[in-house]
Amino acid sequence: MPNINLKETLTIEFKSDKKKYPDNEIIDAVVAFANTDGGDFYLGVEDDGEITGLHKDHQDIDRLNAFIANKTIPPVSVRSEVLFFDGIPVLKIAVPRHKNIVATSSGKLVRRRIKVDGTPENIPMYPYEIVSRLSDLSLLDYSAQPVAGSCVQDFDPLERERLRNLIRTYHGEKMLLELDDAELDQALRLTTIVDGKPCPTLAGLLILGRKERLQDLVPTAESTIQVMDGTDLKVNESFTLPLLAAFEKITAYFNAWNREEEMEEGLFRISIPDFDKRAFREALVNAFSHRDYSMLGRVRVLINNEGLTISNPGGFIEGINYKNLIDAEPHGRNPVLADCLKRIGLAERSGRGIDRIYEGTLRYGKGVPDYSQSTEVMVRLFIPNALPDKSFISMLTAEEKKRHHDFSVYALVVLNYLIRQHRVQLEEIRDSFAIEESRLKVIMENLVEYGIVEAIGNGKNRSYILSAHVYRAQGDLPGYIHQAGIDRIRYPALILQFLDREKEISRQDVVKLLHVTPAAAYHLLQSLKNEGRIHLKGKGRSAKYIKSES
Repeated sequence: MPNINLKETLTIEFKSDKKKYPDNEIIDAVVAFANTDGGDFYLGVEDDGEITGLHKDHQDIDRLNAFIANKTIPPVSVRSEVLFFDGIPVLKIAVPRHKNIVATSSGKLVRRRIKVDGTPENIPMYPYEIVSRLSDLSLLDYSAQPVAGSCVQDFDPLERERLRNLIRTYHGEKMLLELDDAELDQALRLTTIVDGKPCPTLAGLLILGRKERLQDLVPTAESTIQVMDGTDLKVNESFTLPLLAAFEKITAYFNAWNREEEMEEGLFRISIPDFDKRAFREALVNAFSHRDYSMLGRVRVLINNEGLTISNPGGFIEGINYKNLIDAEPHGRNPVLADCLKRIGLAERSGRGIDRIYEGTLRYGKGVPDYSQSTEVMVRLFIPNALPDKSFISMLTAEEKKRHHDFSVYALVVLNYLIRQHRVQLEEIRDSFAIEESRLKVIMENLVEYGIVEAIGNGKNRSYILSAHVYRAQGDLPGYIHQAGIDRIRYPALILQFLDREKEISRQDVVKLLHVTPAAAYHLLQSLKNEGRIHLKGKGRSAKYIKSES
């Protein structure tokens, strides 16, 4: 018998059809796929991949598709096709991941998971998982739901005062300070009306709840801070506290263990911390505001010699993954809670806290924050505690002062990637960080225009390196020669030789002479002009450069 040469995974399932696989179990399989990540269901294949063929009753594809749609709520539209392997038929049912919770017509809810041995199985979907699934799909704001058994007397006056102090400290919305307690609760949606009376929402209880009531009503609101020096555990504390109190407690530990050094840049001193404070604040806020409070687990902060790790229960929501984080539209699992933290000033108001996290690491040349260890049930951020690149910091500071604005997070990503890879093509950066190609082209053109990056080659072979200016600032001109090739080092001399013959040269002449872009030609001419070796004659299209008198 032939073999299908695939293995069963979370998105691939095999079932034998020699004795006619039960129709109700086909429906269960479709529902499980729809409630997880979608996938392909192969009927007529044994568990080991051996192809044994399709039962004659399952060879009418149109009838089967209609049957599946009729037996699922909401109806699942599948794509079915009969495949032949050495003349033996196999039915492939492609099931999309559904944008809602799917059940069988009899009310059965199932999902897929991977067992300990690595094989998949279908299991019941429990009530708390339904809440989690709806949150993942942005169909339910769990933080906006009233908390059963709670009342406004469960709010702690001390936490109210902490809230107001944070608004003052972090420059939140000033008008919130003018409201009385009931008005403030309503404005931040910390309460909702149930049976004509205000009732705390989950967001309200998380922020203002008394510690003992929080432990009773929201036992998942637990946090842990750990600090390790090698294998020596310096700090290990777990607690269930109102969110703002937990935030302050963790931040106090972080500040105590976050070392800083200084470097001089001209007349200024630049402080270089192990971890950027704003990046840490945004990462911790993200962990609290985007975690899944229907799941057991805790927000965990770990500081060790390698770096900073912040993890929280609940995977990325629908449409988000660790690769497209930097370019994804901002939206979260708990909008009411996230909005509250933004309005009081604790979180980035634009909703782009991820930019702060990336910028806080990239600005010091320490590499890219790493979310790659995140899973479907947990988000884990690792910020490396690498040595800072002081020459990169100096270059960045000087360029930003010259242009009177900071580099975008996209430009910082590109520059850090170039530092590590030395020479890259546009596609490499696009695929590594899921940045739109049109945006990326503008970023690269701007960096070339600034004289920080140089373009080599044309068309599909076009690549980018850091400019000679950057390599020279790093004291590594041989590194530039290695990347650019000796011919590019001779460009200024070729321009001067041209001037010896022709007496004047335009930017377009340089483009034709050296086969470089107009932006690169401009920077070569500007560099020679700044060195006093040539000067500009005329303006606009008639502008020419002539050789300066010795």
